[in-house]
Amino acid sequence: MSGRRTQSRHGSLQYWPRKRASKIYPTTSFWPKSKDVKPLGFAAWKAGMTHVLLTDSNGKSPTYGKSIAKTVTIFDAPSLFVCGFRLYRRSYSGSISLGEEWTKKLPKGLELMRKTIPGRKEFDAKLLEKAGDVRLIVCTQPEKSGLPKKKPDVFEVGIGGEDAKQKYEYAQSVMGKELSAKDVFKPGEFIDVSAVTKGHGYTGPVKRFGIRIQTRKDKQMNRHVGSIGSTTPRKVDWRVPQAGQHGFQTRTECNKRIIIIDDDTKKVTPDGGFVGYGVVPESFIMIEGSVPGSRKRLVRFRKSTRTTKTVPADVKFISIGSKQG
Repeated sequence: MSGRRTQSRHGSLQYWPRKRASKIYPTTSFWPKSKDVKPLGFAAWKAGMTHVLLTDSNGKSPTYGKSIAKTVTIFDAPSLFVCGFRLYRRSYSGSISLGEEWTKKLPKGLELMRKTIPGRKEFDAKLLEKAGDVRLIVCTQPEKSGLPKKKPDVFEVGIGGEDAKQKYEYAQSVMGKELSAKDVFKPGEFIDVSAVTKGHGYTGPVKRFGIRIQTRKDKQMNRHVGSIGSTTPRKVDWRVPQAGQHGFQTRTECNKRIIIIDDDTKKVTPDGGFVGYGVVPESFIMIEGSVPGSRKRLVRFRKSTRTTKTVPADVKFISIGSKQG
């Protein structure tokens, strides 16, 4: 007699409704507290994956102190350009924008007119007394990446510090300058990674929620729910697995360790470049394990909200063999 198949449903009801993300790159609304006056986040494009050999630093692992193979994700991480900063006032209903200031030294090719629309609140020094938070306004520089992309992506990055005055002084000092990954993170640090997952379009309940396929004696269909609810009340409950959008949703994974941050991209670029991406030209970030999203998609990083520990990785080998096969 075959064993009974028992497992939890694939589709967690924690994320609901399951609709498409509004943008191709995620929005970060929460930033952890930090005493260091420095940026709390960064962004890079996902290039591909490879594997490395490193020394196991987990003291509870049976392979502690030995060389183990780990999958890693490589990101094309050119510097970000600091366009300006924005002041916020904290309230019970959330943060309210007080004003913003933009740099006049925008480099050529940065199409930021869609963000600097008329009618925005200009910066006023008097507003600094009311401000409870200051955030940087940064944009990507795709011309420095391996992507055939022209229009930059504009978003906010939180700043660490104990009060708004410290954050404002830092924002003034970096406005109009470039921000690299080394200015934000260091190797061995644990970070939170946010990205828009791979989209699978409109799928049925079997692929979307992992329900059981019906037997040959079932009526009319096989890939459907056995029962959609009781006769009374006359409605279908929202918990019933049904067809709909699968994937292309913003997700965040916590405590992903940074293995390497470096400018020598020859260390990680495979022979012939990354499949579906190409060659990483300037700098890269290597993160342990997999990361949500497809290649060529912008992924955002921030300081970890759960831990502050740093565990440097002793990397002994990086695979740069061709991944074409």
